Parts: sequence; C-alpha cells; structure tokens
Amino acid sequence: MRFNKSAKQSINSRDDIKELSLKYLDKYQPSKKDLRIYLYRKVLDTDYLDKDKESILREIDMVIDNLESLGIINDTIYSEIKSKNYLKKGYSLNKIRMNLAQKGIDGELLKKTMNDIQKDNVDPDFYAAIRVCRRRRIGPYRPDANREIFYTKDTGVLARAGFSYSTSKNVLGLDKNELKIFEKKI
Repeated sequence: MRFNKSAKQSINSRDDIKELSLKYLDKYQPSKKDLRIYLYRKVLDTDYLDKDKESILREIDMVIDNLESLGIINDTIYSEIKSKNYLKKGYSLNKIRMNLAQKGIDGELLKKTMNDIQKDNVDPDFYAAIRVCRRRRIGPYRPDANREIFYTKDTGVLARAGFSYSTSKNVLGLDKNELKIFEKKI
C-alpha cells in the first residue's frame, strides 16, 4: 500500500489556515512574507474560497495579523536573529541587507537592524571578511609563497561575498601575527 505524500489538505475555514500556519511556525522560523507565501500556496491547492485571489489573501492577512498581535510571529525579532546568524557566518553588511530585504523586512526595520549591527560591532565587515578567508582558506590563510599569485582571485572571492575593495585589501594584506590578534576578537 502506497501513501501519497502530496495528498491535498482540506482547508475549509480561517481556523484551518491558522492551524496550518502554526504547524509551519513550529517547524520553521519564517518572516511574515515567507509565511504569507507558504499559506497562499497551500490554500491555492485547495478549493477554499473558490480560488478568488483577493479573498484568499484577505483571509491569510487576517490570520497573520492575529498571530502577530499574539506575539507568535515578529519581524523585528526575526531580523535581529537572522542578522546575527548571517554575521557569524561571515556575511558582509551588503549581503545581510539584501537577504533581509528578500525575506520581506521593510525599509525602516532594515535600517534599524543594520544600525544595531554597526553599533554593536566595531567594523563588522572586516571581521566577517576574516571569517570568509578562514573558511575558504584564502588570503592570509594561504601559504606565503602563494599569496601574491592568488591575490586577484582572493579579491574576487571577497567582492562576490559583498565586501568593498578597501575591506578586501585590508584583510588580504594582513600578516600572520596581525591575523592572530584579530582572530581572538572573532
């Protein structure tokens, strides 16, 4: 006997949409935009509200507003957590800003989050670039004989990661002793 994983879920009321969103929130930590897209796709697969786009979105927005008023979903906390995780991974400020904007974080909240990152950390891009170099074993982590040969390539790697030329130049110009000092601060 085979079970079909993609069996349609029956959604007949706003409570069913809320139950579906709570299950999703239990498993993932989405932004409001991500949750809205997920719920829209799920509701669209059913016959609820005869697939009238406006009424489906209205119902979903009511559920999301209810969850937000209860404090279950909060974009402010989401952006703080994600930005700190991205910073630990070695993302540049430009890349963090772009990823949060793609997740639906609005302009004012995005500015506040970026200001908080810059206020909490002294030159976060510099330390994030060191993390990228360590992870990719480029720049100061290369053997001294190969550093000049791969300088252009390493600059390109850091540029694609969202770092400015001056930040890349500063990180790639570190010697082993300076690097040990900065690694202690990471």
